Amino acid sequence: MSTPSRPDPPGLWADSLGRASIRCAQFLLVAAVVGGLLWILMRVGIVVVATLVALILASAVYPLVGWLVRRRWSRLLATLAAFLSTLILLGGVVTGIVFAVRSEWDELSASAVGGWDELQRFLKTGPIPVDTASVDSALQKVTGFVTSGTFLGGALSGLGVATGFVTGAVLMIVVLFFFLKDGPLLWNFTLRWFHGTTRAKLAESGDRAVQLLGGYVRGTAAVAAVDAVFIGVPLAILGVPLALPLAVIVFVGAFVPIVGASVAGTLAALVALVTSGPLIALVVIAVVVAVNQLESNLLQPLVMGRALSLHSLVVLLALAVGTIVSGFFGAILAVPLTAVAWSVIQVWTDTYQVGDDPVLGQDPLSARNRASSKASITERWKYQRMRRSTAKAGEAAPVDADEEPEHGSEPREG
Repeated sequence: MSTPSRPDPPGLWADSLGRASIRCAQFLLVAAVVGGLLWILMRVGIVVVATLVALILASAVYPLVGWLVRRRWSRLLATLAAFLSTLILLGGVVTGIVFAVRSEWDELSASAVGGWDELQRFLKTGPIPVDTASVDSALQKVTGFVTSGTFLGGALSGLGVATGFVTGAVLMIVVLFFFLKDGPLLWNFTLRWFHGTTRAKLAESGDRAVQLLGGYVRGTAAVAAVDAVFIGVPLAILGVPLALPLAVIVFVGAFVPIVGASVAGTLAALVALVTSGPLIALVVIAVVVAVNQLESNLLQPLVMGRALSLHSLVVLLALAVGTIVSGFFGAILAVPLTAVAWSVIQVWTDTYQVGDDPVLGQDPLSARNRASSKASITERWKYQRMRRSTAKAGEAAPVDADEEPEHGSEPREG
């Protein structure tokens, strides 16, 4: 009669310390893989930035392609029409910005510096004297760094000099054309490598990303145009010089959420202070504050809708990280990419406890801001069909009755 065998004693990695060590090793391995991927992406930064810009523009313009196709245009002709319209619009905006700012840049910068000096004098001699020495010292250090060869060399190397910039622009144009022409085909090809729930989640992630990026670009452009008009027209009426380049700077700055329009409005107030006096400068500040309130309380909810469902703190942190990593382009791309990442996280995770909690209280995430609520009925039906679909890759192909059985296989009965 055999005695029952005793269970083996716990191994070296079976206790709590061993499990923690395994988790740490897994975390370090994942961190090494992510770091390696980021290093590779940084080495091909021009390609990454060009592809991201092309994807964002394609997300904003593709509804025009779909609209033309529904009007019985051929896909190629609709793609060419949308593509050329985008290039003409972008080229016109960029050309207008360059000529509007470049022709009066010297006077604009001199007026801004003079306005800052005038503001300092006012603060020192005003009813409440303020010592601006520390602020002025910090600004001088920043100015010295910006005008130094180190900063210029880093900026040139980051842009890859003029050749790299032109290469990135050409690559972006080419990628944009193919995204507009074959975007759904490329995404269809990608989804066919997955099955069931994974395919459904990937499809939903792609739909939410395109929807969010397109709505963000179109909404931000509309808000930026309104800001430029509502600030530029009062500047012209008040007789402030350089009204046109200041309006252009407001338009460009509005693409940087929260802080962009405010910084551009501050620049306009400084120019008004040195050229038209403190009274006009105060009026300009009032106009800028009113436009910012109009933007935050009316334009953003009305025009942007539910495209950007991020807390203001998250937006500020994303702006800071994007600016540190990639400068101005990083500041523009950081917020929409963060919004896309948050939307994709909502699609792939189910650990978030939705709804009110008896202890925690009200759910901080509104139901209308969840990624699942932004899908149409047709899209939800599509995702459901994908989840129910079975993988057919593993099914055996039908065998022809006339074929000889392979070597080593047994003949079928009957």
